[in-house]
Amino acid sequence: MVVKIACILVFAAVTVIIGIVSSKKVRGVGDFVLGGRNVGPWFSAFAFGTSYFSAVIFVGYAGKFGWSFGVSATWIGLANALIGSCLAWLVLGRRTRIMTKHLETSTMPEFFEKRYGSKALKLTAAIIIFVFLVPYSASIYKGLSGIFEMAFNIKFEYCIIAMAVLTAVYVILGGYVAAALNDFIQGIVMLIGIGIVVYKVLAGQGGFTAALAKLSTQIAETSGGTLNGAFVSFFGPDPLGLIAVMILTSLGTWGLPQMVHKFYSISDEKAIRKGTIISTLFAVVVAGGSYFMGGFGRLYVEADAATGNPVTGFDSIVPTMLSGALSDLMIGIIVVLVLSASMSTLSSLVISSSSTVTLDLIKGFIAPKMSEKKQMWTIRILCAFFIVLSVVLAMDKGSLISNLMAISWGALAGAFLAPFMYGLFSKRVTKAAVWVSFIGGVGLVVSNLIFKFTDGTVAGALAMVGTLVIVPLVSLITPRMDRDYVDKCFACYEERAVTKVTHSLEDL
Repeated sequence: MVVKIACILVFAAVTVIIGIVSSKKVRGVGDFVLGGRNVGPWFSAFAFGTSYFSAVIFVGYAGKFGWSFGVSATWIGLANALIGSCLAWLVLGRRTRIMTKHLETSTMPEFFEKRYGSKALKLTAAIIIFVFLVPYSASIYKGLSGIFEMAFNIKFEYCIIAMAVLTAVYVILGGYVAAALNDFIQGIVMLIGIGIVVYKVLAGQGGFTAALAKLSTQIAETSGGTLNGAFVSFFGPDPLGLIAVMILTSLGTWGLPQMVHKFYSISDEKAIRKGTIISTLFAVVVAGGSYFMGGFGRLYVEADAATGNPVTGFDSIVPTMLSGALSDLMIGIIVVLVLSASMSTLSSLVISSSSTVTLDLIKGFIAPKMSEKKQMWTIRILCAFFIVLSVVLAMDKGSLISNLMAISWGALAGAFLAPFMYGLFSKRVTKAAVWVSFIGGVGLVVSNLIFKFTDGTVAGALAMVGTLVIVPLVSLITPRMDRDYVDKCFACYEERAVTKVTHSLEDL
């Protein structure tokens, strides 16, 4: 216990010190929200990766989908690396950085306002972000509390409150600067920790080959209890379900404000190229390792004879695996790993939500002449409010981590992915198409939440894919935007640089 507490105290001390030091570099709203648009490739890539993967992935998704799909759940991690990281950087990185700077936007709602010339879109986007980032933040607190209950035998509620206070301290003090520096340190901890966890989980079952042999004897309930060896097969017992999770967790990053926000702040084009490689490799190790490890959950947790579900509950699978496979020192390291993954994501969510409400709602509609000093205070107060709200929702023990995340990612990415991505590339996208995407993405997820006509993960995936198809179609049949206005938005891609020739063959 002394070792585990020491690990946490060191981590907390480093986090708070970074917040205090970073606060001296925050001179205005631009520094607090975007880090002055001067964040290098390593910090940007690690900020993207650590915001992507948190306790939700390591505890909730790795446990639930590792149980459901076996080792084929590893495909989810690989899809996260290739689609959610690599392709996201390649497709969105450069154009997002250029256009958002050209339009002078620092949040996603601001982008919708200036790209499509509509304050109503800005207001609606800000409300959607604030409402649907809360369940995602709550899911992270729930994942953290599960690990802490296992490691320290501390009550669920106390764990959540302690993490909330620590997050509030360094985010409110240092903003994006503190978050980016903490993300880099936390990312290194995550890379080392995942390697240790995978090794220990396999070693606890006699090694990789022995673990696969044991897992092959498990019977897949989805096949009516007849499919032996399904959990070690290439696509697992439920390929369609696997694809739905891959889409939700991979395409989702393309439309999440806290993820796209990382491209706003990166320093230059060279940093984007480096960041693409670093972010992809980070995702392969962290996401691939997490889902691969979760695939062996059935070897550590018994299945209920009546339902086929884990007797401990899905959110307790990974904590149970770790308690059975690791020593006290290793558990202390892993607690820091999960804490690192979650704190970085929480900081990103808090900054994204509070800045959206301040800049897009309050300053945009209620107090347009608000001074920069008042904006800073308002953002910090809302950071605290957002954290408190998330804690209240996380106190509901009945909510599955994976369900909370599916609601959040499905609604946000379902609404924003298509109009944001197409808006960077095509002059033809119309305001009507953006409204259809907002209403369709959120509407599908919320209606499924009420009527439960399909799994939450499937609903989220359908919302993303559906709006990608609908937005171009609606744009074809609705009135175009003013040509001159759109041309001005896209002028940033047509700028030319003129330079003097310093050496010429003609001169010689």
